[in-house]
Amino acid sequence: MSAAPENLDNWLDKEVVIEDDITAFPLTAMAATLDREESGDTVPPLWHWLYFLHVTPLSDAGLDGHPKRGDFLPPVPLPRRMWAGGRLTFHAPLKVGEHAKRTSTIANIEDKTGRSGRLVFVTVQHAIDVDGELKLEEEHDIVFRDAPQEGARPPQAALAPEGETWSRTIDADAVMLFRYSALTFNSHRIHYDYPYVTEVEGYPGLIVHGPLIATLLVDLVRREQPDAVVQSFAYKALRPTFAGQAFTVCGKLSADGKTVDLWAKDHEGYLTMRGTAALE
Repeated sequence: MSAAPENLDNWLDKEVVIEDDITAFPLTAMAATLDREESGDTVPPLWHWLYFLHVTPLSDAGLDGHPKRGDFLPPVPLPRRMWAGGRLTFHAPLKVGEHAKRTSTIANIEDKTGRSGRLVFVTVQHAIDVDGELKLEEEHDIVFRDAPQEGARPPQAALAPEGETWSRTIDADAVMLFRYSALTFNSHRIHYDYPYVTEVEGYPGLIVHGPLIATLLVDLVRREQPDAVVQSFAYKALRPTFAGQAFTVCGKLSADGKTVDLWAKDHEGYLTMRGTAALE
């Protein structure tokens, strides 16, 4: 796969529309995966990732298990792909029984060089509506990066903050990763193929999905503030989290109760994801 950096801009403003029926089973299966009970017919914040799935033939899968690039996403000639973060505004909840439409647009492509080599950031804008009523807006950041260089030192890790109002420790084992991959039709091999993720991409173990960690951050708010309505959520992935090593999601409620500073830390106390939720 090859593409000159200047040609990637040809994918700017590229658009794809996916329609989906909001059904009950994904919500039931997700609740079981998170060991919690859900009642009602509304889709909790971030659980919309169970819908509008990009389903492609197996013959179109690339080496990493993802669909080959160059269709909707630009053909970035870098082997490693990660979910880097995003920003979401929740206007109204999706409900079981609705027929919804998601319009996705390539909003920005940024080519950089960092200490670890070349990085390409792609931002995708999503808008979900039901019969013309806007339900959710999202900006999703994806980063593509070089393979690790032999002898290269990993980036300096930062310790997680202290002083949380709430916390919850989670053991994201291979079974949880398998379930989440299945629920989101995510065939990225870094989440289930140990020989691939260690021998090809150079990580020490299976990687916990970024969106799963983000979902668990918001889930912490929902567990601790069940009557609050999440209006918006912004988050950034900072460091991989690996299966088989318990990690902790933390939240610190503001004095006025309107915002929550959220973060995840690994078993060594290093910061892996940070986010902020605005509440109503």
